[in-house]
Amino acid sequence: MLRIILFLATNLAVILVASITLRLLGVEPYLNANGLNMNSLLIFCFVFGMAGSLVSLFISKWMAKKSTGTQVIDTPRNDTERWLLDTVAELAQQAGIKMPEVGIFPAQQSNAFATGWNKNDALVAVSAGLLNRMRPEEVRAVLAHEIGHVANGDMVTLALIQGVLNTFVMFFARVVAQVVDSFLRRDDSGGLGFMGYFAVVIVAEIVFGLIASVIVAWFSRFREYRADAAGATLAGSGAMINALARLKAETQMPDQMPDTLTAFAITTGQSRKIMERLFASHPPLDDRIRALKESAYRQ
Repeated sequence: MLRIILFLATNLAVILVASITLRLLGVEPYLNANGLNMNSLLIFCFVFGMAGSLVSLFISKWMAKKSTGTQVIDTPRNDTERWLLDTVAELAQQAGIKMPEVGIFPAQQSNAFATGWNKNDALVAVSAGLLNRMRPEEVRAVLAHEIGHVANGDMVTLALIQGVLNTFVMFFARVVAQVVDSFLRRDDSGGLGFMGYFAVVIVAEIVFGLIASVIVAWFSRFREYRADAAGATLAGSGAMINALARLKAETQMPDQMPDTLTAFAITTGQSRKIMERLFASHPPLDDRIRALKESAYRQ
């Protein structure tokens, strides 16, 4: 129920922000009796496309805490929490970023994530299962991986890429609907009609959205290799490889990460089917381990 409420609240915020922006810009309706006004259409799609991504980015820490049950460590209550804070502080200093918030979320699967609207206002969280089952040097490597995401600005970049792709998905879907409508129209009769027009828009958005998802997934996989490399630099290649190997051994456990955070978690399991790998936000763990070993060998 909480996730549904958060989803609805986010979408209402997007609509509100986009509507106010369009009104302030004085954008005219993009669809009129003469067809599409391309300038208005592009502005409309850009505002709504970017608004969704940017609103999600700005509230990402709050959403992450609520959806995962993450408890932020303000004052450490035990040696484990004190070590966690000290380790993140050391890694953040090495990476040249401000100390992020640090938290623990109640999941039995070994996992971790980083999120936040910029690299100096981030959240790094680890699961209780990861702390219970991994050795300290492996936990440190996982934290270094997440710090690598933050230092690389992956959250911001992914949001911008998603926003741009949302813009073009909305834009081309409406262009396709207009082309189909014009093709079916004879003089002042025929055409798709109101419902037919938006039905074509929805179908086109699904098709273009799938293509956009493949592009976003490719970038997400690419940044996982970069974060692994950052983790290896900060915590050592051996520790990073061992941490990924430990995660691989647990891929059969159910993943308790919300869908909105899977792209920012260190692992979402193994994808073996071609279509699954095409849309996967993470490369197979075997490939990530191999890349780290090859990099260590070259050095």
